[in-house]
Amino acid sequence: MTSTTSRLLWIVAIVLLGSTSAVATADGPRPAACTSTLPPTPPPLTATTVDTIGQAYFCIADHYVDGAGSTLFAGAFAGLTQELHRRGIDTATATMPALTGDPDADWSAFRERYQAVVAPLPAALRQPLAEAALRGLLAAPHDNHILWQRPVLPPGAQPGQSYGLGFDTTPSAASVTATPASAVPPLFVTRVLGGPAARAGLRPGDVVTAVDGSAPFAGGEPSPGVIRALTQQYPRQDTVRVTLRRPVTGRVWTVSLRPELYQPDPAATRQVTSRVLAGQVGYVALRGFGGGAADQVRQAVADLGRLTGVVLDLRGNHGGSPLEVARLLAAFVHGRTWSYDCATGYTDCRPNTTDDTQPLLGLPVVVLTDRECASACDAFAGAVHDLGIGPVVGTRTAGIVSGAATAYLLDDGSVLGLPDRHQLGADREIINGIGVAPDHDVPTTAGDLSAGRDPAVALAATVLTQ
Repeated sequence: MTSTTSRLLWIVAIVLLGSTSAVATADGPRPAACTSTLPPTPPPLTATTVDTIGQAYFCIADHYVDGAGSTLFAGAFAGLTQELHRRGIDTATATMPALTGDPDADWSAFRERYQAVVAPLPAALRQPLAEAALRGLLAAPHDNHILWQRPVLPPGAQPGQSYGLGFDTTPSAASVTATPASAVPPLFVTRVLGGPAARAGLRPGDVVTAVDGSAPFAGGEPSPGVIRALTQQYPRQDTVRVTLRRPVTGRVWTVSLRPELYQPDPAATRQVTSRVLAGQVGYVALRGFGGGAADQVRQAVADLGRLTGVVLDLRGNHGGSPLEVARLLAAFVHGRTWSYDCATGYTDCRPNTTDDTQPLLGLPVVVLTDRECASACDAFAGAVHDLGIGPVVGTRTAGIVSGAATAYLLDDGSVLGLPDRHQLGADREIINGIGVAPDHDVPTTAGDLSAGRDPAVALAATVLTQ
């Protein structure tokens, strides 16, 4: 598993600057408000404070599709007290103040109580306690598209470098965090990106049986501690002992891995890869719906020459821009509504249509999905299914989809991502939390990867050549 050194939400180029002045209220100063000024580069990170927490609350109130209720402060206080308990420093003063339902009065009460709890504690604890409180606040709406990023860049980091252990797994850390109920064993390697994992000889299909002696799953439930150990972000540099089993040989061994800054293997991180299968079927894998994704897929198809059909592999695709979804769908169908973005309660829905400025490819397509196909990938797969564009092969998608999100810069330099709409599929169905079911259920197992087999690709090619 890996985390890039770039500010992840800056990639989508929608970051908005907070203003530098407070807004006066009857109960005291509100924190700085969010505005829509795009900074050219990420600012340096500063301390996360109680005012950062308040800024996030009012940012949600102003910009999130469902607004904010005072119970978000209860979520923040829960995060604070859980971290106090975890560190063995709980205190009798850590009691939630009464809430009135008035945002400004509740903010003032929360701020006063928070400071009373934190002020007597060692200064070194203030950052982790503030982060825990902010994460508690953001978890309260139970929305998997409210995102908060506070990445720290290692010294000497260069563009394109990553920090971590150098491999991805399924289930991924993202899916375990967003939809833990959908995470099922085993935990196995899907990609080796470079760095420590590459030097240790890990391969796709290797099953992680233990991390520091703990199983990744207990009673069928994923272990948060194992996930945290495998997805360390700088400045954490904990060495972890990973025990693996290679299905194709039966080998069991243990390696010690320490997260570091490394340059990923370009072949493992390329957004689009392609090749020709038997029967002149084109195979194109798309890792994400980032800028230019649709054009890259079109170019890849053109470079493969004369084809009878296309297998579009979206497994492991964690989403991106809805504009790229509209552009890529137009390669296969025109004049259709592929989703709806709706206000609270799925009302006031706006249709999203295919980008018919893009030419049709005139080729049949089969789309491959898995539980890591999320967000824009969920939406694309749902449109392919609903609009009858082609069969979906693989497993159910992640079910982590909403309307387009906007990112807001908080006063500590961190980034808050908020959706201002809920999304429905082309048939006006809810995909979020449910996912898109495949027409042909063909999971890729650890044994398949380890042996170099891909039954989903084999079935897709058969479908296209029948």
